[in-house]
Order: sequence, then structure tokens, then C-alpha cells
Amino acid sequence: MGRKVLVVDDELDMRIYVTTLLETNGYVPLSATDGREGLEMARRHKPSLIILDVMMPRMGGIRMYLELKRDPELAGIPVIMLSAVSRKTFLSSRNLLSRSEGMELPPPAAYIEKPPESDQLLQAIRETLGEARQ
Repeated sequence: MGRKVLVVDDELDMRIYVTTLLETNGYVPLSATDGREGLEMARRHKPSLIILDVMMPRMGGIRMYLELKRDPELAGIPVIMLSAVSRKTFLSSRNLLSRSEGMELPPPAAYIEKPPESDQLLQAIRETLGEARQ
């Protein structure tokens, strides 16, 4: 059985695209529609990797990322951010949240802007999971 990868994105089309890509490449995809549901799924299933959108209702990706890194049981799960928000804007928001929360947030394993190329996303997944081909 493949490794579990949690996809957290409020866009149905993106969840279908990414989970199908994962499934056809031997992974076991799980999906959630926002940060709150994503946190619950992460606690319940302990995925090997989380692919996380930034802009979502109820709980956005930056807040979920902060909550993951605060939780000792989840902090070690690598996260790939996948968003229409530019990397620069994400990093600025991450820094502001880090300061307001008094916690230094580490950078995600990778940051990919939407729409992702399937090869680019698969490469980031494989590298993050230590499966990259030499």
C-alpha cells in the first residue's frame, strides 16, 4: 500500500486533480475542504505528506500550517503549499503570523503556485518523501 497524502483545498476541481494524480502514482490520497477539516484528518490518519492550499474558508492554510507545527504529533509531517497566492505573499503572511504568535514557523517543504504541472508536483512530492530518482 502506498503512502498516505492529505490534500487540503477548498476547490473541488483542484482536489480531484491532485488526488487523481496521487492515486495513479501509487499514493493513497485523503482530502479535506479547509484547514479545520484538514487538521482533524491529519490527527486521525497521520499522513506522510500534506498538500495544502493557502486561501480557504473557515481556517486557511497558513493557520493550519501554524497549528500543525505547534502539535508535537504532527509537526514532523512535511507540507507542500499549493496555492494561487504568490510565494512572496505567502512568506510575508507567514512571517507576520510568526511574529504575532511568538513562534518561528519553518518554511514548507516546497511551495508551488497554481495551476501546478503534474511533473512539477510529482517531483516535489517524491523529493519531499525522499523518493526522488537519481
